[in-house]
Amino acid sequence: MATSIKELDPQIIWKNFYLLTQVPRPSGHLEKIQQFLLDWAKEHGIEAFKDNAENIVMRKPATPGMEGHKTAVLQAHMDMVPQKTDESTHNFETDPIETYIDGEWVKAKGTTLGSDDGMGVAAIMAVMESTDLVHGPLEALITADEESTMYGVNNLAADTLKGDILLNIDNETMGEFVIGSAGGVNISATMQYKEVAPEEGDIAVKVVLKNLRGGHSGLEINEGRANANKLMARFVRQAIADDEARLCTWNGGNMRNAIPRTATVVLSLPKENLEDLKDLAQYCEKTFQDEYRGVEEGISMTVETTAMPAGQVPMEIQDNLVDAIMACHNGVLRNIPSIPSVVETSSNLGIINIGNGEASILILARSSNETMMEYIQEMQECCFSMAGMKVEYGGQYGAWQPNFDSPIVATMVKVYKDIFNEDARVEVCHAGLECSIIGGVYPKMDLVSFGPTLRSPHTPDERCNIPSVAKFWEFLKALLKAI
Repeated sequence: MATSIKELDPQIIWKNFYLLTQVPRPSGHLEKIQQFLLDWAKEHGIEAFKDNAENIVMRKPATPGMEGHKTAVLQAHMDMVPQKTDESTHNFETDPIETYIDGEWVKAKGTTLGSDDGMGVAAIMAVMESTDLVHGPLEALITADEESTMYGVNNLAADTLKGDILLNIDNETMGEFVIGSAGGVNISATMQYKEVAPEEGDIAVKVVLKNLRGGHSGLEINEGRANANKLMARFVRQAIADDEARLCTWNGGNMRNAIPRTATVVLSLPKENLEDLKDLAQYCEKTFQDEYRGVEEGISMTVETTAMPAGQVPMEIQDNLVDAIMACHNGVLRNIPSIPSVVETSSNLGIINIGNGEASILILARSSNETMMEYIQEMQECCFSMAGMKVEYGGQYGAWQPNFDSPIVATMVKVYKDIFNEDARVEVCHAGLECSIIGGVYPKMDLVSFGPTLRSPHTPDERCNIPSVAKFWEFLKALLKAI
């Protein structure tokens, strides 16, 4: 039995995935992984370069006799979502990911695993270094900061790639071929304010809401998981009304595309109201546990006294901010009317940072419908504008509209059936994939997304299914030969 992921089959993928776990690569800090990929390619005699958009591009000639076949582009993203448990001391900018094997799954100790999209990158490395595959001309595009801003594909030049087919290896279910996905937009609501001094004689408390599951704001937004920022808003609003509490600071979530697992606020209040506030916290904890029974386990809310901050949010601004957070839409807005099982439009209240005279609320909205995307943007803008905040949009990308007549998908369905004697599923998904942007730069390219089975990406519960990786590798080898 394997004790290290390097010993798992197929070793050509797992050894490369292990190498990736040793290189820090959180979104926004990609210098180390970029240099690693360039050094790795040089060591293996593979043509590689970094383009002007911080992407790594590799090329491999066709095997003899396959030179006239279409060029396939293998595509994945190099960055990972940095999420960890409350107990973890992991530093994503310096520390390697610690992996372990749990039955048929590979997991990480207290952090995200990085199989999203390290498995895609590892598969690309395996194809590029392999000497026994049969394939036409190949390119690889390993993109930068997909999880945060999609910087790499948003700045991809039209002359970087020569390929005819894009094989995006960033789907999370083996045997599922994705041909369409939602678009997305970053919504940022910000304001500055002049802090006021706390009332003389008041005390300060730190309230922590934790132990939520979190999750991928595209793949798991439909599962009814709790959002720590939304739950905290209910507590804070009641504490203001019942216990004369005042908001000093608020910190919840750390990625727009991850459902927030924790939120922490510091409040001031009259000392005689402390016990009532603690009772409110216990009541909210019990209420939230009851409301999310069967979805969330172990929701916890704690209150402890802390040092009084030098300043706090003025009362009228505080009330408007809390009301806006309460009113802000979070979660699924509606499903696709013609495909009721698939989410069409959603919003994730990903990050709240309030304190030191600044308030910042960061949201990721998604939709596969252009007019509904406009609607949810306007909805959120109206909500936060009424609180006096400046609302801006960024990182917008359109939906990837499905091509039901895709030649590469038809080939993949046939190859899958021939190998495994079972039918693959052709799907659209709510997660944002880079295919929509790449397809805009290369409109003649045939696009599809697939990959081995992953579960709970963007959370410390992220895991990769071991048998699916072997099945994926067998399929990928046959597919490259069939193109």
